[in-house]
Amino acid sequence: MSEKPTNPKDMMGVMKAPMSTVSAPVMAEVGVAMLEGALKYGRHNYRAVGVRASVYYDATMRHLMDWWEGQDIDPDSGMSHITKAITSLVVLRDSMIQGNWSDDRPPHSPEFYVELNQKVAALREKYSDRDPVHYTQAHMTEGFGQQNTIDCRSAEQKAGA
Repeated sequence: MSEKPTNPKDMMGVMKAPMSTVSAPVMAEVGVAMLEGALKYGRHNYRAVGVRASVYYDATMRHLMDWWEGQDIDPDSGMSHITKAITSLVVLRDSMIQGNWSDDRPPHSPEFYVELNQKVAALREKYSDRDPVHYTQAHMTEGFGQQNTIDCRSAEQKAGA
């Protein structure tokens, strides 16, 4: 027999939301970050009282900007800034699903990306004859023998990690 017999549950199971497509290590990190929030503010506090969108937008953006600027680890938690950003979005999205979030986003802006993308295309065309070096973290490693990332945790925090 070249084909595996199909379990009757397979036909139903494949029609449901797949959990096998979610990264287990990332979910485990998010679980630890959620535990930090539970220990600080109370488990599922965001479900009980809701959240304000701007607070979680700001937290997400701060973590992403810190990571983008080379600080991989959040000094307060010792966790990845990416994990902390994901966790902020999990809380915001859960509150949206529960229907208890405060939508304090600014008034909607008119579409602006179409015009900006046209300007980007014009700039790329204007400078298409050039091939400048676009420096990255990899250049820092090659040129200076070190990774240019910043871990702002104290020695005690690093020792406890």
